[in-house]
Amino acid sequence: MTIRYPHETPPAEGEAIDVAAGILWMRLPLPMKLDHVNIYALQDGDGWCIIDTGFHSKRSIGVWEKLLAGPLAGKPVTRVLVTHHHPDHMGNAGWFIKQHGAALWTTRTAWLFSRMLTLDEQAEWPAETIEFYRRSGMAEDVLQGRLAERPFNFADVVHPMPLGFHRIKEGDEITIGARRWRVLIGNGHAPEHATLWSMDDNIVIAGDQIIPGISSNLGVYATEPEADPVQDWLDSCERFGAIATEEHFVLPGHKLPFTGLPDRMRQLIDNHHSALKRLLDHLETPKSAGECFQPLFKRKIGAGEYGLALVEAVGHLNHLHQLGQVTRRLDNKGAWLFQKV
Repeated sequence: MTIRYPHETPPAEGEAIDVAAGILWMRLPLPMKLDHVNIYALQDGDGWCIIDTGFHSKRSIGVWEKLLAGPLAGKPVTRVLVTHHHPDHMGNAGWFIKQHGAALWTTRTAWLFSRMLTLDEQAEWPAETIEFYRRSGMAEDVLQGRLAERPFNFADVVHPMPLGFHRIKEGDEITIGARRWRVLIGNGHAPEHATLWSMDDNIVIAGDQIIPGISSNLGVYATEPEADPVQDWLDSCERFGAIATEEHFVLPGHKLPFTGLPDRMRQLIDNHHSALKRLLDHLETPKSAGECFQPLFKRKIGAGEYGLALVEAVGHLNHLHQLGQVTRRLDNKGAWLFQKV
């Protein structure tokens, strides 16, 4: 069975689509090439449990107020369940807690990262970040352009986080409305990323762990420069692929809800193995991460995508290095050069 999309058109801004009994699909805008994030509202007694929340911005709050008064019919939001810590998912969680009295449910790592990053505002670029960019072989014009501007801060688009939260973890069974859900944890795109698998029907709430059409970014950052998110990702894909069925209806964090989960899991695994093979062939001569976009992505990378492409290239190079398939050395500009063994 191939991948199919039961709903070919996404909901308009401020509107919702009923994708299953008691589940609404909505979207919030993002100011980037991937211009949206999917959010879901699950009937939960007399109120709603919201899954993921979008960036915190005036525009997003305006959309949320329209959704609350319209498709959500003025009923209270009692819970906000956030799949992972990235700002397009966690951004408005604190707003719901403060303004609506909702409870935050998420993984411990997602809360810790979000709480830490919102408190860690930087007026200037940290030395560790600059060194990481140089180690990665960031193009000099891109680096100088960044250094001339104020750093992006998590707190720019994430509402202050609450002091406490309700932890969810691998294997938990939670009840939301008429459904029981099993929590299964993925990694690679974000540490301790929660997915929800309905125990009463075939619905999967996947966040960014499983997206159709595009592969989730597997980035390495200055916070953990030796990380291998690719191995974490492949391990998670193998685990989820082993339980995937044709009947599963997947509600992803971006793009369209779909069926055909076994095919999608095979695609995600095969695509990264193919990318790693192309990358290894590319490393017959020494290359920095900034020189590895073409074999990984098979297209020209624009300015708006450069940062995500760079950190993903580092992730794939770290993976090959930790497998012992490439060596690395520093060049005279401080960049790691990787070469096939």
